[in-house]
Amino acid sequence: MKLVRYGKRALQALLLMTLMSSGRDAIAQKPTHTFSIGDSTFLLDGKPFQLISGEIHYPRVPREAWRQRMKMAKAMGLNTIGTYVFWNVHEPQKGQYDFKGNNDIGEFVQMAQEEGLWVVLRPSPYVCAEWEFGGYPYWLQNEKGLVVRSKNPQYLQAYRNYIMQVGKQLQPHLITHGGNIILVQVENEYGSYAADKEYLNINKKMFQDAGFDCDLYTCDPAKDVAKGNLPGLMPAVNGLDDPAQIKALVRKYNDGKGPFYVAEWYPAWFDWWGQVHHTVAAEDYAGKLDTMLAGGISINMYMFHGGTSRDFMNGANCYDTSFYEPQTSSYDYDAPLDEAGNATRKFMIFRQAIQKNLPAGQTLPDVPAAKPTITLPSIQFTLSTNVFSILPAGKQAATPLTFEALKQPYGFVLYRTKQKGGTKGMLSVKELRDYGIVFVNGKRVGVLDRRLKQDSLEVSLPAGVVTIDILVENMGRINFGPNLLKNNKGITSHVALNGKELKGWTMYSLPFQNVDNISFAQKQNATASPVVKKATFDLATTGDTYLDMRDWGKGSVWINGHNLGRYWSIGPQQTLYVPVEWLKKGKNEIVVLELLKPDQENLQSLDKPILSELRPVGSDLSSTSKQ
Repeated sequence: MKLVRYGKRALQALLLMTLMSSGRDAIAQKPTHTFSIGDSTFLLDGKPFQLISGEIHYPRVPREAWRQRMKMAKAMGLNTIGTYVFWNVHEPQKGQYDFKGNNDIGEFVQMAQEEGLWVVLRPSPYVCAEWEFGGYPYWLQNEKGLVVRSKNPQYLQAYRNYIMQVGKQLQPHLITHGGNIILVQVENEYGSYAADKEYLNINKKMFQDAGFDCDLYTCDPAKDVAKGNLPGLMPAVNGLDDPAQIKALVRKYNDGKGPFYVAEWYPAWFDWWGQVHHTVAAEDYAGKLDTMLAGGISINMYMFHGGTSRDFMNGANCYDTSFYEPQTSSYDYDAPLDEAGNATRKFMIFRQAIQKNLPAGQTLPDVPAAKPTITLPSIQFTLSTNVFSILPAGKQAATPLTFEALKQPYGFVLYRTKQKGGTKGMLSVKELRDYGIVFVNGKRVGVLDRRLKQDSLEVSLPAGVVTIDILVENMGRINFGPNLLKNNKGITSHVALNGKELKGWTMYSLPFQNVDNISFAQKQNATASPVVKKATFDLATTGDTYLDMRDWGKGSVWINGHNLGRYWSIGPQQTLYVPVEWLKKGKNEIVVLELLKPDQENLQSLDKPILSELRPVGSDLSSTSKQ
């Protein structure tokens, strides 16, 4: 044996390296439980097992709060947690992988095991989830010829590279390796997109190659199960709550067998900007939950806890090209557990329905008390900087470049051109994605909003050389439907004045990935330009709180370096949730990027959210900075 020559100490070091390289839980390789798919039920350690699962997305919850959310899941009666795995979180740039901090999916799963919860893992490369680009990383659009959700070689290679990395993180957590992941989903509602069984089989093989040596399944809405199921894998159905209908549908596509699993049961819904806040009465669904559990149906509640789509990670609806609906940062979802992780009335009513269907003598843990809330001291902003004064080096081109061409995932791009003035007319931006503020010689002259099909406005250019600026915000890439491949951002075609295309552009990238390197000055004269404001506040006691953004226009907020998400006074979301985990006793720092009301100086907070207040179009514009 060749290893003998290396000596005892070298062998010990080699063994240690081998254990370390095989994952943090490498020593827990022997299964302690078994899980299998029976003809009518799931089997845990050979006995019938009913999944009572609820969806929680680890990127939407501060890592420091994961365990609290899991304890709440146990208190409502859940025995399992469902979660997607988000490709654009873990491979933000091609070949650069991130499984640290809030992206540590392995730790999330491990924590669930410590709390006595099983996990249904949904690592499909496509997740939908009202998440930016449905979970796809933006850079896929820069791969020449790539077609998502297809047998396209470029796509399959990128997909394989990614899923192999996910497998390295999560194989030690599979039930087959002593962990708590009992089921793994292949693709995601694929039948709503296409029906290529060969593609689905490639997915299955890829998962197996990545180390997912456990039970796999597919899931689709009822009308799409025929297209989205893969023979040999258990089909789950989404959106139904009639046990007889569920059983008939699953049997039809599973050789007359079960088990019967609703992979997405919807007791609530999500919101998008400019539309009413969605609520679903608990009483309307508690009876359905009771009926399903009594009928032997396993479920995954979507969502049990929504959390927040922070940073710039919200998605958008766009089922056809006639409308665009970017989703709010709050993913409260009217779920049983609210955005801050507190039990709602729906939680308590669902808990009763679950308790009713548990085996005799089994009781649920007490429901933890609601987390304390605070209000912050009134915040006065005395430091600010004009966005135009923090522009990086620009990139020049004859025509506007997209975010993707600039290799910029999210945030903003300022498009600048200098043109001969002394004229007026219609300035039009073809294929604006998604929200643009137009300036002439530094003065704001109007806004363009893809939601409202606003892509042009009248401008008057003074004599001489005139600078035209268009600050464009990526409001979220489409996450569902046939337009996944129409997701470039920025000015994606051209700009024209009175029908004549304007040439000669400079693009300035403003991704706002962090705000640590911005230089601020004392209060400046009022300006119509977007501004970044900074302030500090002191706390003697910490707690959850909600920033009241009703007097502000549109923008984003950072507290102690954490991006809390977007605000927009049109609603329905009017507050930003601040987790207690991101506040500290003593001095705290807050930064606000304000696009429309640069003269706003005061910020208040509340001890409860406002998620249902709509404002008329135009209410987001400052009275001192008119169009």
